[in-house]
Amino acid sequence: MTVQSFTTTFAVDQTPETVFNAVLDVPGWWSKALVGRSEKPGDVFTYEVPGVHRSTIEVTEVVPHDHVVWRVLDAQITLVDDQTEWNNTEIRFEITRSTDTTELHFTHVGLTPEFECFEACRKGWTFYIDKSLHDLIATGTGQPDEDPQALALSKEKITNLTGGIIVD
Repeated sequence: MTVQSFTTTFAVDQTPETVFNAVLDVPGWWSKALVGRSEKPGDVFTYEVPGVHRSTIEVTEVVPHDHVVWRVLDAQITLVDDQTEWNNTEIRFEITRSTDTTELHFTHVGLTPEFECFEACRKGWTFYIDKSLHDLIATGTGQPDEDPQALALSKEKITNLTGGIIVD
């Protein structure tokens, strides 16, 4: 049986350098409230929506204009029974140039359909990568979480990101 990790890909009319720089600007597309750094190997940062999701992530590889790799060191996702499903998974951003466009291939290695959080996480990553990161690359402005505390309190926003799973 082939394990299928979550993946999404898009192409933009930007240079690999622009795509690479946007990937490194995690507060510009994921959350303005990140704690830590996310630009070079050894950097560690934490993403948190209080009471919903917290992940501590280490940057393990950075090859300019080519790829970035993260390792999830510790995670807690309260939407599911096994709140540590993301632990020791890998997140990859691979950048390739074709004639007129640059392609970003995102993979959360280890986030598979067998995970209870898969559907909610798929919807969340799809928003943050295909919408927010794409917008940051294409227009210079992403749609990161401005206030994770407000997101934690907003059932409508969580419902939109998770496809109907409500956290009480």
